[in-house]
Amino acid sequence: MDANKGKGDQGMQNPSGQMDRPVSFHFLESMLPKAVKRRVHALKRLQVQCANIEAKFYEEVHDLERKYSALYQPLFDKRRDIVTGTVEPTDEECEWHSDREEEEELAEEVKEKAAIEDAKKEEATPEEDPKGIPEFWLTIFKSVDMLSDMLQEHDEPILKHLKDIQVKFSEPGQPMSFTLEFHFEPNGYFNNAVLTKVYKMKSEPDASDPFSFEGPEIIDCEGCQIDWHKGKDVTVKTIKKKQKHKGRGTVRTVTKQVPNDSFFNFFNPVKASPDGEMDEDSEFTLATDFEIGHFFRERIVPRAVLYFTGEALEDDESFEEEELEEGDEEEQDEEGDEDEDDDGDFDPKA
Repeated sequence: MDANKGKGDQGMQNPSGQMDRPVSFHFLESMLPKAVKRRVHALKRLQVQCANIEAKFYEEVHDLERKYSALYQPLFDKRRDIVTGTVEPTDEECEWHSDREEEEELAEEVKEKAAIEDAKKEEATPEEDPKGIPEFWLTIFKSVDMLSDMLQEHDEPILKHLKDIQVKFSEPGQPMSFTLEFHFEPNGYFNNAVLTKVYKMKSEPDASDPFSFEGPEIIDCEGCQIDWHKGKDVTVKTIKKKQKHKGRGTVRTVTKQVPNDSFFNFFNPVKASPDGEMDEDSEFTLATDFEIGHFFRERIVPRAVLYFTGEALEDDESFEEEELEEGDEEEQDEEGDEDEDDDGDFDPKA
């Protein structure tokens, strides 16, 4: 059984957990002979038992993710230390064979020639070596469409202080969940050292619709309170409005705070409705939030350096192109079938 089954769709499932299914199967089942229908019911009971076993499988997968997360963490800690400039990697640690070495060598030659020309024009001044990898996480945010869509210009100076993003899995015996931790260095915007977002998950068949089970799904999320410094809260903006008194005709100016677009609204998410009843906009917003949380967990955090360099973006684009090509082929096949149907209606005697 595929351990990744269902995981890729965790962030995109309908928050209500229900899946659209054809209605015709009820008609088909009603047409079966009574004895056959009875045996089909037995098979359905077996299918429910399979779903329950599958749920146990995913619980063990979650335990394995927790176990291996602890093994990855020292490597991610080293990544953080290099990014922030706390640690300088050794020459041996910096050795890396690239498939583009020839291109890089040519680029270096061009750079050297340019540097010589610049030196001739003006007196050379020693260049200050930047600390760590400046704007590492901000560069990732700006490169990934899903994240850049949330990013506003006023968010960027704050995200320059982002040191690390970590994923923490729920402890044994606790309800299944994972937490995204955004670690910040001291800054002039808020007092929090860590901002958190908890994603609550469910890995069990729904009693009312057990056959819709496809693995763990995110069912809710919870943000955190940001302790903003005075006047630094980018999630709100102050507007001024003029009000005219109906009787006296005098005009006064009032100021009030209204919500403002910002990445940091990510930490104040829409809450899932306990009864599953939500308006379409809220449902879409929540489903998008689930998708983003899942993307941080599965792609951004484990492969951060590849999103920084853009290599992971190339992989993602290739995958999307392959999916698109397959979809185009299916559409063409359907059109071909329609043409064949039209040919079949042709009457040579007409």
